[in-house]
Amino acid sequence: MAAIAILPARGANLLDIYHLAQNNDPTFRAARYTLAAAQEKIPQARAGLLPNLSMNGGKNRTRATSTFTDTPTVRRSVDAWTWTLKLTQPLFRMQKVFAYKESKFQVRQARAQFAQAEQALILRVAQAYFGVVTAQETISAAKAQLQATRAQFAQAKRGFRDGTHAITDMYEAQSRMALAHSQLVSARDALEIKRAALEKIVGPISAPLDRLRPAIAVPQPQPDVPRPWIAQSQENNPAVQAQRAALAAAEAEVSKNRAAHLPTLDWSVSYGKNNTSGNIANPTDYATRSKSIQTGVQLNIPIYAGGAINARIAEAMANEYKAQAELEAARRQAGADARQAYAGIENGLSKIKALDSAVTSSKSAVKGNRIGFKLGIRMNINVLNAEKQLYTARRDLAKARYGALFQGLKLKAAAGILAASDLQALDSLLGPPLGRTMKHAAR
Repeated sequence: MAAIAILPARGANLLDIYHLAQNNDPTFRAARYTLAAAQEKIPQARAGLLPNLSMNGGKNRTRATSTFTDTPTVRRSVDAWTWTLKLTQPLFRMQKVFAYKESKFQVRQARAQFAQAEQALILRVAQAYFGVVTAQETISAAKAQLQATRAQFAQAKRGFRDGTHAITDMYEAQSRMALAHSQLVSARDALEIKRAALEKIVGPISAPLDRLRPAIAVPQPQPDVPRPWIAQSQENNPAVQAQRAALAAAEAEVSKNRAAHLPTLDWSVSYGKNNTSGNIANPTDYATRSKSIQTGVQLNIPIYAGGAINARIAEAMANEYKAQAELEAARRQAGADARQAYAGIENGLSKIKALDSAVTSSKSAVKGNRIGFKLGIRMNINVLNAEKQLYTARRDLAKARYGALFQGLKLKAAAGILAASDLQALDSLLGPPLGRTMKHAAR
């Protein structure tokens, strides 16, 4: 049953949302149970090397009717009780030994797959979280643009009334104002979609989400060259580790099937009791009680099994070659993911720098065009275009900043070192959203 999403009154950050997702996300809970099930393979396989103790017993009653020509019919019944306690200890069973080794590799594979699920959860949480706050930033930019176009419309309307501006200036501002309102509506719809994606992971939430503070610079990855990241990803990526364990398990499977050609040796001891109340064939016999103890070794030498053993060996070897190919594919994929994520960070940082300059220049352009419009040397359309460019640059800058942060998480995931502490580090870059909750931002 999913836990109720309880967030602090101060608002929620990445780590808060991640802790909720650990309990509420069904995909991650399924991964946790998958690991728990896989860990039972070791005790199951170990049981094949440990002693086996069994007990069986039974009770029988035999009834007989004897008919004679010169004597009355005789009816008799005899009860018999028997039980046996048997202990068997495998002495030489190489198939069981390799099965035990294989189970350890299978559990190692399951643990690597769970680590991969943990990293995937962090990425899904961060992606959904950044999607929400980016949508909120888009709403903020759309609201600012709408407010600016309203002010420009009011100014153009006054100018037309005073005879200092043409009616086309008023119509242009009115058109841009309607367009800005439409963009605000679309931004609110986008926020609802992004919030639904986040709540799909963590459950319903209403607390405001912390946003990236404007003055904070997006950190550069360390080391600041891609080669070490690629090399580390090809060794430490959880998918690579899982496939490496799968290959070891496949090799153990081959050895286990080859061991089917070897003899097996077991030692056993049994203790039993037999009690009877008489002899059905001889009524004069007394009741009997007997005890028995048997001990010895049993040797089984396989000679021919119809070719099944060789077929299973061939099948296991094919699976081993398959695991080798899948390991190489995982290594290449991990390297490609690391290279792509590093390039994403580099491109994101370059885009942030360019957009930051664009915002600064756009502010100056808006200010200059507004002054020029008041003086009659700039047209209204110039002011509107400058305002649109400013708020578009602000929106794109917010997207680029969150995008670069997410690429940094993807880079660490590719290298196999992504952890909850990385979310905590990102939380130090975030701050409260000026007292607004997610729901308030959508209104």
